[in-house]
Amino acid sequence: MKKIMAVLLALTLVFSLSSLALAENVVKIGVYEPASGDSGAGGKQEILGIQYANYVQPTVDIGGVTYTVQLVYADNGSSADKAPSAAQQLVSEGVSVVLGSYGSGVSIAGSPYFADAGIAAIGISCTNPQVTAGNTHYFRICFLDPFQGTVLANYAYKTLGVTNAYCLAELGNEYDVGLCHYFEEAFKALGGTVVSETFPTGTSDFTSYLNTATTLGAQVFFAPCSIAYSTQIISQAAAQNATYPLLGGDTWDSNKVVEVAKGTGLKIYVSTFYQEGGAPEFDTGIKEWMNANPDMLTNNGGNDMVAAVSAMGYDAYFVALEALKAAGTTDSKAVNTAIWNVVYTGVSGEIKFADPGDAVRNVAYIKTANTETGAWDFVTVQSVE
Repeated sequence: MKKIMAVLLALTLVFSLSSLALAENVVKIGVYEPASGDSGAGGKQEILGIQYANYVQPTVDIGGVTYTVQLVYADNGSSADKAPSAAQQLVSEGVSVVLGSYGSGVSIAGSPYFADAGIAAIGISCTNPQVTAGNTHYFRICFLDPFQGTVLANYAYKTLGVTNAYCLAELGNEYDVGLCHYFEEAFKALGGTVVSETFPTGTSDFTSYLNTATTLGAQVFFAPCSIAYSTQIISQAAAQNATYPLLGGDTWDSNKVVEVAKGTGLKIYVSTFYQEGGAPEFDTGIKEWMNANPDMLTNNGGNDMVAAVSAMGYDAYFVALEALKAAGTTDSKAVNTAIWNVVYTGVSGEIKFADPGDAVRNVAYIKTANTETGAWDFVTVQSVE
């Protein structure tokens, strides 16, 4: 009899817990990011911003009901080949909206699966125009590469005073190739000359490319590639005692990059979305949060330096919450419609969307690597004339 009563009590407990779980209202937000591969370091920092935002505000009121926000993760592996399965995973989980990705190529590769399922995606730092072109479900909160390429070309030509540039991109990488194209187009329009080359995926020796730039008399070396490649380029440029400045896009804005640059004496400039100090309350909060969790510090590259993509991930999360509140439902199609009218002021500035789903952005931050302190120094806010 005692055994029967014990079993009945256990079953009652199980049913009670199940009822509580069913009673809780949960809305799922997909996190479509690279946690592995060449862009894994940047992807993890972007995820940190989303996770911190979820820590700050773990619930959202939708249609008069309070929902707990559940983050659902899918690693796209920094690869267009792995991206479809990651996108399908989020679709099968029944997410209401997707955040990501770090990397334009994986964003483009996953896009059709979100479209077919009627799920909107909010890009965070995927800057290639093709991410949102020709569709109504992919949005982004960052500036675009035509703007970024022009900003960097203007800075190199007008501020650094260089007229001869060398560009290097990873073959087949939409971000790299696209940004080099827009830089070259703008730099030539200003009166400069450009030589562009590509390198195969998996390259670790950039000596020949650095030698070519030197032989051609390049006055600036522009290589808007992933952190995995940029750190090798910096080390090998230092070994060659390169005298020309190294120029990178937003992917170079990483503590891993300044860590490698420390002690080299190289001149390194990047364009990016946010500068630490721009939102002190956010900076203080995310630093305290990371320092309280060793795993978060590890995912941030080992220290508490605030990455621009973390700030952008934070903002993207709150944009998603605003869309859910405006939709008044967790239905993904209604959320997709609501995003178009969202206006949100985040730590990276005001965010609102224009056709075809791109954020209205007109400035970029230029930073330089301080090779003595191993930190980024703010240079200027750059726009396009």
